[in-house]
Amino acid sequence: MSEMTERGEARQAAPGDTAQGGKRAPSPAQPAPKDKAAKGGGADGKPGGGRPAERRRQRRWVPAAARWILLLIGLVTIIEGANPGFYAHYRLHRVGYLAPGTLVNLTRTADVIIGLLLVLLSDGLRRRKRRAFQATVVLLACSTVLHASHFPRIGQGVVTFVLLCVLLYFRREFYAVGDPRSQWRALTALGWLILADLVIGLTFIMLSRGLESDYPLLERGQSVIWGLVGISGPVQFGPEGHGDLFNFLTSALGIFTLVVAAYLFLRPAAPTSRLNPADGDKIRKLLDRHGAQDSLGYFALRHDKSAIWSPTGKSCIGYRVLSGVMLAAGDPIGDPEAWPGAIHAFLDEAARHAWVPAVVGCGELGAEVWCREGGLAALELGDEAIVNVDGFSLEGRAMRNVRQMVTRVARNGYTAEFRRTGDLSREELRALAELADSWRGGSTERGFSMALGRIGGVGDERCVVATAMENGELRAIQHFVPWGKDGLSLDLMRRDKSAAAGVNEFLIVEAIKNAPDLGVRRISLNFAAFRSALERGERIGAGPVLRAWRGILLFMSRWFQIESLYKFNAKFQPDWIPRFMVFPGTGYTPRIGLAALEAEAFLVWPRIEVRRLARKAGLGRLRRGRVLRTMMAARPAAASGDAEARRGVAEISAEMEQGPRRGGPDVPETAVAGSDVATPPPAGSPGP
Repeated sequence: MSEMTERGEARQAAPGDTAQGGKRAPSPAQPAPKDKAAKGGGADGKPGGGRPAERRRQRRWVPAAARWILLLIGLVTIIEGANPGFYAHYRLHRVGYLAPGTLVNLTRTADVIIGLLLVLLSDGLRRRKRRAFQATVVLLACSTVLHASHFPRIGQGVVTFVLLCVLLYFRREFYAVGDPRSQWRALTALGWLILADLVIGLTFIMLSRGLESDYPLLERGQSVIWGLVGISGPVQFGPEGHGDLFNFLTSALGIFTLVVAAYLFLRPAAPTSRLNPADGDKIRKLLDRHGAQDSLGYFALRHDKSAIWSPTGKSCIGYRVLSGVMLAAGDPIGDPEAWPGAIHAFLDEAARHAWVPAVVGCGELGAEVWCREGGLAALELGDEAIVNVDGFSLEGRAMRNVRQMVTRVARNGYTAEFRRTGDLSREELRALAELADSWRGGSTERGFSMALGRIGGVGDERCVVATAMENGELRAIQHFVPWGKDGLSLDLMRRDKSAAAGVNEFLIVEAIKNAPDLGVRRISLNFAAFRSALERGERIGAGPVLRAWRGILLFMSRWFQIESLYKFNAKFQPDWIPRFMVFPGTGYTPRIGLAALEAEAFLVWPRIEVRRLARKAGLGRLRRGRVLRTMMAARPAAASGDAEARRGVAEISAEMEQGPRRGGPDVPETAVAGSDVATPPPAGSPGP
């Protein structure tokens, strides 16, 4: 593809263009133009390859209107089934007369089931789900046939037929595909739930007294199955047989079975995010050329992220899918003039699967391009602390606290050492990883936007490991990832609980002092969420709204490191670079916030970790039912003997100084990457 085709025509931002909903993003000196190749899937510029319709030409009112119509019909049907007296008292039958949800005059339980099904389908139509559209069409078609066959009423038949025709006319608006695995999961769950319902119902009948007859097993099972939809079966209970309780039990089981199966059938696809080696190599090449643009670029190499590319292959976006949200972090990687192509590919993929697109931690230029090309909104999320090595000094009153803390730690016998991971042996990397893992505050490994998730992986030879030693024992570890050719970005910060206060500050100051030896001119520290609100809220003259917002942030700091990270970063007098969150609209913010918390592992859903339990039991790795495939060697018990592990690291370090270093670029990734040593975007605790 020629240079002219790739770059396209530059589209200048209007002077009043801003990142919607957030801080005004100044227009760059060279605005990122659209990538024409991203606008169409074929040579004619038309969507191809299953690409959804042009997003800006979509009729947004169609799924919204379909959602509210079905939601209203479903709620009316549920009310009618749950409380017919309420339905008649408020004359809702005038709506139900024309409502396609009241297909037949079935039982109250069937009405509730139909209503719940319509409510679930309404949410699927809102997300343009193809499956929800197909199910709704089938439901409306059956409704039209039933009204014409058994209930020859003009109003009901006309309304259902009109709704059916309208949906068919706008069928191209419902294009979102589902996860192919969810169909079989829904059918499997439905089968197992029906079997469980049958067992529960038969057990109830068997334990019940006062049956009018000794019914055979077939009739008992028939009563249970019919009872799931609220229809009475052949089994009749006597005065003491608890017939009402049986009807309530089977109806509740039927509703639960339907809701679970429908949810599994309609839920968004949740692919397993995994960065394949080919994408990893291509991302590293882009980082070699354009890695200096964003300090978060290297974190796109996390193993739990996937990558989506622009048509030209000169830009990509790393992302994960959580809770139906396609979540990216930082700016797109690569040539800024190719960003629009990657952004459109990202948004097309999200639309194809009914995912909510969102970005956390992007810069001002990235936020502007996202908002301009994708029609999204931006909100200032916080600031990133960046220290300029040439301008850093411990002199002055503002640095007195840090200066005294660093001096005190150095007097206690602490020394710092900085090495590239490519200069460390496999044994030393494993020992560092095990020790850092034992210093982690909890069992859950956190991090997504500013955490790499490993130490010493293949291709990470340019990363820097900083260690603090006290009389030959390791006390603290910090891990930095490359930021272009002359920068570092803090990834991991761990310390021993018995280490002296201020050891983290000591390591950061020493890293800044030794940065010129490593060819580093700037270092990115932690991200401080809502820094400007915390800073302005404590000033004299702050308004009541700002003070109230600061009070809320301080209250939330009891569970999240909001204030502590801001104060820790502010010690080093850094330059504050704003970071933004990009999202479709305010209605999606709760869902995006939930996905972001889940990505950073601040919100962890309970689950049974079979493989971890198997490893603890000595069974090795479980792979799809294959037990005892390989026996795992005993791992160093760093958690149970910190001092012993520290001495082991010190001995390895001494051997490394005496003899030639082993390992280097050919260090196997599995040596350390499996230990998952990462920190959340607070990169560790700032110390007591």
